[in-house]
Amino acid sequence: MQLVSLADLPPIVEPEETGETFADNARLKAHYYAGHSGMLTVAEDSGLVIDAMAGEPGVRSARFLGADATYPQRFDEIYRRLASVPRSGRGARFVCALAVAKDDRLLFETSGVVEGEIADAPRGHAGFGYDPVFYFPEYGCTLAEVTEEEKLRVAHRGKAFRALASWLKEQTG
Repeated sequence: MQLVSLADLPPIVEPEETGETFADNARLKAHYYAGHSGMLTVAEDSGLVIDAMAGEPGVRSARFLGADATYPQRFDEIYRRLASVPRSGRGARFVCALAVAKDDRLLFETSGVVEGEIADAPRGHAGFGYDPVFYFPEYGCTLAEVTEEEKLRVAHRGKAFRALASWLKEQTG
């Protein structure tokens, strides 16, 4: 089996992510790209869910405050909204939904979640996206303060892609 990415294919216009859930968007993208490429396609959707913000930024994590907003701007808005919320009420999680499609068939789907809370302030320079504000109690720091290996061990995407690897092994014998 040969793995290719979108960068290896002729350009395909990105679909609009209109799903209400991460799983909806992962399925939508898997079907869309499978239809355009004719290939077995893996797609994922992921983001940050903050309990005290009714699940925001959620499926709009990459577009929270607009596609052109910077992560420091997004962090500022999160802290503004959580200003009166005690630390005990700042539960959050990273969620990754993954789907595999071929033609118009959904063949497999899974998800990965990592539970934590919103840190008192952004910390760390590793990782990307919301990692500096995501405090992982088990490590006692944000995910932007750990090594890539430590992050992958517990990360939502790592969990989902390990489940995909197991499924692919089952399919290929």
